[in-house]
Amino acid sequence: MRVIAGKWRSRKLEFPDSDGLRPTSDRVRETLFNWLQERIPFAKCLDLFAGSGACGIEALSRGAGFVSFVDVSPSATAAIKRNLALLGASEFEIVCKDSLTWIAAVKKEPQSRYDVVFLDPPFASDLLARAVKAVEASGTLAEDAYIYIESAQEVSSNLLPLNWQMRKAKKAGKVHFYLYQRDEPKSEAK
Repeated sequence: MRVIAGKWRSRKLEFPDSDGLRPTSDRVRETLFNWLQERIPFAKCLDLFAGSGACGIEALSRGAGFVSFVDVSPSATAAIKRNLALLGASEFEIVCKDSLTWIAAVKKEPQSRYDVVFLDPPFASDLLARAVKAVEASGTLAEDAYIYIESAQEVSSNLLPLNWQMRKAKKAGKVHFYLYQRDEPKSEAK
């Protein structure tokens, strides 16, 4: 895996070869970060289902203020930790826990809400549908947060919260990827 741009541009990083771990490709990451270029500097980001940490590391390289990396795999989180140490990175946390359990328990303080979330759960699972609901319900998203979703299948709009508006969508090979922006949910009329 290589960092595409920013202060660690062209740095190559190692990650474990394990089932289900597939870093977001260079081509997809380049498109994604072109979409997010105005939003990343100083942003607080969440790389949920971090895997190789490719998206979170790219965000830090491009000036993100802080990144939380969350993954259930001890080998994946250990590799992210080694890579960030190699890069001399700061302003991050690495959490080795089930992503959905973690997001349900995380503190919900307004000043610590995430501006950008990367959602790329294992393709051969039902985690995407559960993750979008858990992330919206968590109270950890900034009012106008951006949410990146990567999937092996086209993502149906009925899978997503009504207050998530699609901003960009593209397909590269067999990968569908999307950028949504969150609007604050409208309160029910009484």
